[in-house]
Parts: sequence; structure tokens; C-alpha cells
Amino acid sequence: MTTVSSGLSPSELQKAARDHLWLHFTRMGPYAETEEVPVIVRGDGCYLEDVNGKRYLDALAGLFAVQIGYSYGEEIGEAAAAQMRELPFYTNWSYAHPRAIELAAEVASLMPGDLNRVFFVSGGSEAVESAWKLARQFHRARGERRWKAIARQVAYHGTTMGALSINGIPALRNPFEPLVPGVSHVRNTNRYHRPEGETDEEFTQFLLDDLESAIKGAGADTVAMVIMEPVQSAGGCFTPPPGYFKGVREICDRYQILLCADEVINGFGRLGAWFGSELYDIRPDLLTCAKGLSSAYASIGAVVAADHIIEPFLGEKDMYAHGITFGGHPVQSAIALKNIEIMKRERIVERVRDNEAAFHSTLAQLLDLPIVGDLRGAGYFWAIELVKDKETKTGFSDEESETLLRGFVSPELFDRGLICRADDRGDAVVQFSPPLIAGQAEFDEMTGIVGDVLAEAWKRI
Repeated sequence: MTTVSSGLSPSELQKAARDHLWLHFTRMGPYAETEEVPVIVRGDGCYLEDVNGKRYLDALAGLFAVQIGYSYGEEIGEAAAAQMRELPFYTNWSYAHPRAIELAAEVASLMPGDLNRVFFVSGGSEAVESAWKLARQFHRARGERRWKAIARQVAYHGTTMGALSINGIPALRNPFEPLVPGVSHVRNTNRYHRPEGETDEEFTQFLLDDLESAIKGAGADTVAMVIMEPVQSAGGCFTPPPGYFKGVREICDRYQILLCADEVINGFGRLGAWFGSELYDIRPDLLTCAKGLSSAYASIGAVVAADHIIEPFLGEKDMYAHGITFGGHPVQSAIALKNIEIMKRERIVERVRDNEAAFHSTLAQLLDLPIVGDLRGAGYFWAIELVKDKETKTGFSDEESETLLRGFVSPELFDRGLICRADDRGDAVVQFSPPLIAGQAEFDEMTGIVGDVLAEAWKRI
């Protein structure tokens, strides 16, 4: 029998989970009857182990988050314990402490362009929420009333009410309407379903025209912020076409709108650069990050602002009227500092860049399957799109996706020891986002398992 630190047996853990634990974004009904709650008890490298001793390759890095993998708990734990002994907690509300100061300086040193001022929060949703509030107050401090935001269709930006309103996924928004008003959604950079023969230049211009039209439709002098991920996660790793972000930056400048790069997923090496804003020369006014900041060893995130954003708040009686109790928590900050130290020491970002082509070519074998229509992404962040007909690029209906993904693909991948994301918030996709320490052996394993499962899924179709 496997024992865990709680001292509860597997059966006792199951009962406690069924009776008391409410899982996030999870259909709880099946667990109330016969299905077992998956209970993960330990991890090493790119692998996890459940309470029954079964091992899984984590091809999702937790939730696009565990950059350094699961084997640095002792080293990071020592950093956390040392901070606990020194100062277990103090707030950043009117006060500072060494770890938050050191981490802010370290994060600023990694940022592209003139992003320089770091406002700490507890996670990604809070970072997006904080960025929108900051954009609103920035314009107000300069004598303008701008409050609206523009995001992209199918884009995921978090779950708090402001961040949820920015989300471009109707199924997530609908249960909580009415939401915060003033958000418009524009076309994303999904190239796969564009007309045959359309050039990159034509696609880019189409997207930029759509953005500018949305700004004018909303009332350009009322728009506070445009927010976009460098590579959009939801929908399946949409990369930008050439010239896209140069055009977005020019449009934002033309209408004096702040541009926010949401790098909660993309940041800290996921794309083969410290930040996607560097990779695609986005030059944002604001950047949100979380997840990889600590490799998910602690709950911490941040909004990073260019120097010109803080200028209106530097008067004697001025302030950004926002705060998070645990933002910049000393222990979280110490863990994030140690994570960045490890990433630099182990050359994690360089590793992603060096292995990107091998990862891509390994996954490209899946394109030989009749059910796989497209492969897209960058770095260690890829998606395949599943189709009924490769020639016409016809996808699956909602009902078909439900049967395909939740009825077969997701549980079958898990049964075969692979954790990755099968998602239908846009078109049906399978996403690969392993810890950044993964190598060819892991690329081969995840490709082999997914290939076998999708071959079986095609027979069932």
C-alpha cells in the first residue's frame, strides 16, 4: 500500500476527496459515484506518481507552469525555509522587504525593452485583473476616461470577474453574466482555417484591420487596453504572422491605447526566450506573468510596467489604488528567486531554443494520422488540431468533440500514463507543454502515446 505524508491510506484519501474536495474546472458527478479521484502524491523530473504507484509523463507541466520539473523541491525548500526563519511574512502595502526588492530587480533585468516596474500579485488571473485596473487608472490620472479592453476570440486570460470578462471563450463567460462591461473581442491568429492562397501579408492586414475596426467601433477614446498573448494558448497555440505585433503596436500608439502582453503561460522560457515579447518584438506597455515565475513552486505573479506607466503615480499624493495581501510574499519571492537562479544555472531557456526543432519534428510524425490536420506552436508549446476530413479541414461538432475528447481521448491518454490537454474551447486540439527540462526521450514517449490513442480514436469514428 502506498503511504503519503498525510498518513491516510489510498482508500481514506479517496473518501476524504469525495466528501470534501471541490476540484477546479472538473465535473464532480462521476467522482460521487464510482470513478476514483486522481490523487498525485509525488513527482520527479518530468514525471508524476499517483497514490497507487502509477507513473505519468506530465506533458502539460502542471498547467503550463512547472518549467524546471519536479526534482528541485529540496533546493527550493531550503530557500523557503531560510526565508521562513528570517521573515515568514510581511506585506507590500506601504512596506518592502529584501526578497521582494531583489525579485523585482531580477525580473526587471530579464524584461525586454523598457519594462521596469514590478507589481506583485498571487497568480495569473490577478495579474490580468491588476493590469486592466492599472490601465484604467493610468488614463484617468492623465485626464482621460478610458475603461474598455480589447482581447482576442477564444483567448483565455483568467477567471476573476475582470479577467473573465476579457476572456474570449463564451462557454466560460456565459454562466457568470452580466460581466464587467466594455470588452470587445477581435479575430485571433489562427492561420489554419484561412482561405487557400492568402499570403501572410494579407492575413496580417486582415487582422490589423479587424483590430482597428473594433477600436473605432468601441470608441477609440474610451479604450484603455489591448491585451494579447504572444502565442495564444486557448484554441491551440496560435502563433502571430509576420508583422502582426508591429502593426498592433502602431495601432495602439495611434489611438494612445496601452498594449498588454499576457505572458502568464508564454513567459519564463516556454517559447525559447525569457519572454514572448522579446521573441516577437511586441514592445508592450504592460506585461503579465505568473506560473513560470516560480515554476509553480509558489503562488506568485506580477504585472510589469514600463517606466512611463508609473510616471502619473509619482506625485506626492498619487497612488495606484490597488493591492493584494500576498503580493510579493517573502517566501513566494524567495522561491521565485531560487527558481530563476536554477533556470539560469541549468540554461533552461537555451535548452528550449536548442531542442525546439527536434520537438517539432517529433510531433510532426502525428501529421501522418488522418485525424490530425495541423501542428502549430513554438518552443515547448505545441498543439495539434483534430479533424474529420484533412482535405476540407472539417472539424468536429460540439457533440462529436464531447464524445471524442472527454469520452475517449482524455481518459485513454491518462490510462496510458500521459497527462496533456485535450481541449475544445475552440476547435478540437491536443496541446503539448512539458517541463522545460524534457528531452528527446520524453518527446518520443508523448508522441508515441498520443499517436496510438488517436489511431484508435480514428477507428472509432
